[in-house]
Amino acid sequence: MNSTIMVLVFTIVMLMFTAFPAIRIVELIEKKIELSIRVKNILTILFTIILSLGVALFLEFF
Repeated sequence: MNSTIMVLVFTIVMLMFTAFPAIRIVELIEKKIELSIRVKNILTILFTIILSLGVALFLEFF
């Protein structure tokens, strides 16, 4: 339980630091495939959450 709470705290903190890399990843995808504004926004949010969760798991367990 303590580990889960720490991962969630790290995830919330890392959200602001992973937003820029997520935007860049979506821009790279957009160069290959044309995306609508809605899909682009959804992908940016999704990649931001995935990246922040990945960094939080790395910080907690390694």
